[in-house]
This record gives sequence, structure tokens and C-alpha cells, in this order.
Amino acid sequence: MSRRDLCGLQQRRDDIVGELEARRPLCCPDSKRFDNSAPGHGTRSEGSIRMATLADVARHAGVAASTVSYVLSGKRSVSADTRRRVEHSIELLNYHPHAGARALASSRSSIIALVVPLRGDLYVPVMMEIAIAVTTAARRFGHDVLLLTNEEGPEVIRRVAVSARADAMILMDVTMDDDRVPMLRDVGIDAVLIGVPADVTGLGCVDLDFAAAGALCVEHLANLGHREVAFLGEAEAVYQRRSGFAERTLHGVMSQAEALGVRIVHRPCEASHEAAAGTVTRILQDRPRTSGLIVQNEAVIPPLLSVLRATGRTVPEDMSVVAICPDQVAEQTSPRLTSVRIPADDMGRRAVEMLMRRLDDGRAGEVVLLPPELTVRSSTAPAPVSR
Repeated sequence: MSRRDLCGLQQRRDDIVGELEARRPLCCPDSKRFDNSAPGHGTRSEGSIRMATLADVARHAGVAASTVSYVLSGKRSVSADTRRRVEHSIELLNYHPHAGARALASSRSSIIALVVPLRGDLYVPVMMEIAIAVTTAARRFGHDVLLLTNEEGPEVIRRVAVSARADAMILMDVTMDDDRVPMLRDVGIDAVLIGVPADVTGLGCVDLDFAAAGALCVEHLANLGHREVAFLGEAEAVYQRRSGFAERTLHGVMSQAEALGVRIVHRPCEASHEAAAGTVTRILQDRPRTSGLIVQNEAVIPPLLSVLRATGRTVPEDMSVVAICPDQVAEQTSPRLTSVRIPADDMGRRAVEMLMRRLDDGRAGEVVLLPPELTVRSSTAPAPVSR
């Protein structure tokens, strides 16, 4: 194809974009109808109303429709004075680009695919809080979110990439050897992971620094004089599939316990009252001098406290408890729990911001680990032997 033919196709595409913009019958938020015959003047409409079009902006600014398109897309240079006039008209008329025209002009859908896990062994409220944060942040960048489940595994990535249904993806429930990562690299779609696999080469990842969070919990109890500590973790299946957050927390707990001379035992625990009762009972039978508990399993916190009361152990006088959980969980118990919060909102927002940077400038992979913050509440106190 010759250069002249390519230029002709480009011009035809710009004409189509302008035509789509001029035809759309959408509502205007401030209930103004713009009089096409009187540039720069708006009139009230007593019937159907519509949003300002690209043609309205062009007339108001006194430029061609193609010039407005160039200002919006940035594909061709426009003088500073003309750009200011166009931008002023866009703001004054409350103009919003037509989604179909924008997609045609930019070859983008303005959609992010979010892959959310639906597993019974994960705490769903945290997953939903992250999903809401992703959706809210995406709207600030003019993107909608396509919600997908994790049931299809790697194939959902290929399907999204081949169909061009989304510009990019955000993946949750990341495992250490996640089988979706090779597919991401194979199809080449832009993506950010909320979680950190073992191999992060070329990947964008956002997560709480769970290893540091586990270490911080051990350090807090050690500073209070606790030397016999138990770690109640997620369900066994979470560790079997090597979920990144659980494995990294366990590593941080065990490493810091060894460094500080704290004797520690780790016990996975299913999310039920029966499981919590059985796990705690066995810990206390096997290690009766245990005076501190670290919990990373939001669902077992209420039954855990109930079991401790039933066995005659008062929190924090007889047993100190520190949890890795959302603040709202820690603050709704009695007593209120000392905890490292799960920054779900921050994780979702930062994932979107990182993804937008990758889309805009092709930025290389980066890993952002949010530092843990421990809030001391009523559930921890000096170890009984210390008093």
C-alpha cells in the first residue's frame, strides 16, 4: 500500500470519527441544548435534550471538527492558541467524547478486565473491597471494568486478548507459580497483578508486604515478652495452591520468630467454628505455655475469641491476639484487636494507576509492596510470665 493510500485511510477514519461525534443523541447534564445555528450561544430546550457534540465544540471555538479531534487525540500538532480555545470550549460546553468514536480513533475499548477469585476459602469482603476500589479508580481515568471470574484459568487471558474486549487486565488471587503469568507474557496484553508471584520479570505487581506484616506481628508480641506463640493461618487449600500472600506471611512469621528466639507453631485453619475450636484446643494441649496468637484468617476470628472464653482464657490477660485483617474486622470484636490492616482500597487504586502508566508510556514492570501498619488495640498485653 502506498503512502498516499495510507494517508487517505487516515483521513477517512478521522471523517468517520467526526461523523459519529456529530450524530450522537445523548443527554446533557446541565439540561442545555446547544443551538447549532448560533455558535457560542446555548438555549434551553423544552423537550428532548442532548450533550454537546464535537461539531458544537468546533463551531464554538471557530475551528474545523478535525482540529478538535487532533486536540483530543494529540496525534497532530496544534498551535498553543488554538489548543487553548478548543479546551476552553470543551470545558464551557461540558463536552465528553463519544465512546464509540474514541475507541475507533484510538483502537482502545476503554475497558479493564478484572479477574476476581470466587473461592470459598478466601475472605470475600476483602476481594470485593479491592474490586470496588479498582472500579472507582478506573472511572477516574475514563475506563469501565469488565468483571471476570478465575474459573477459566489462563484461557480467560487468551480470550480477552484475542477478542480485544479490554485494553488491559488486573489479576487477583496470585499464586507463587501462577499459571496465568506465562499466558500474559505469551499474548502480550498489558496487565497488573494484585499479588506477587515468585518470578516478577517484566510484571507489574502491587501488594501489601505480607512478609513484613508477619514479621511485624511477631516483633510486637516478642516486645511484650511472649516467647510461646501460635500462628493460625488460612485454610490448608490456600497453602497447597501456594497463594502468594499466605506463603509470604508464613515466611515472615517463621523467619522473625527464629531471629528473636520465639518458639512458634503454624496451624492452618478452616473457616468454621468447629475448625477454630479444634485447632485452638490442640494448640493449647500440645503447648500449654502459649501466650500469644497471630491470626491470618478473618473468618475464624469470632469463633477463636469464643473458644478462648470457653476455655477460661481472658484476652489479653491470659492470651494476646494480633491479627492481619481489615480495620473494620479488628474494631468490631470484643476486645478490639491489635492488627495489621489489609489496605484493600490502596491496593486496588495503585493497581489501576500502575496499569494506566503502562498503557500510556509502555513502562516496564515494577513491583510495589505497601509497608505494613500495626495498630495496637485492646487484645495484646505483656505476657503473663512478665507480670
